[in-house]
Amino acid sequence: MDQTRNDADVAFIKALAELLNDNELSELSVKREYGENDSLNVRVSKMVAQQFVTAAPAPQSAPVPAHAPQAAAPASDAGATADPAQHPGAVTSPMVGTVYMAPEPGSANFVSIGDQVSEGDTLLIIEAMKTMNHIPAPRAGVVKRILVADGSPVEYGAPLMIIE
Repeated sequence: MDQTRNDADVAFIKALAELLNDNELSELSVKREYGENDSLNVRVSKMVAQQFVTAAPAPQSAPVPAHAPQAAAPASDAGATADPAQHPGAVTSPMVGTVYMAPEPGSANFVSIGDQVSEGDTLLIIEAMKTMNHIPAPRAGVVKRILVADGSPVEYGAPLMIIE
């Protein structure tokens, strides 16, 4: 590879990074063909700081909206961690998409805090590229925390809920 092409590739990658920031994208992937057996594959991505909002449980007399994130009472045991993604019972997103807590609008959520789930039970749906992907429980247990709201976007690896 000659120096001119190398400089052009570096400029191209910098331009992609600027495009990523200017358009508030989290990832961009491009393949640049130079010839039959010569190409440049570039994937530019940035880490987006995750903010998790948890709300105190609503009083028994007031219903909780289906789209609101749910939170369990503060855990006082040693297994509780500040970062939900590091919790041993964390269920993380296997893809980028939009979360749906119920099978269809207006119906009951798949799970709620305190529900007992078996391995393979559907916890929620993540829509990615117009495909509804059912996210199964990786293990049996009790849903302790729900960390996402209905209709919210999620990134790959983002914690969705805690099952203990």
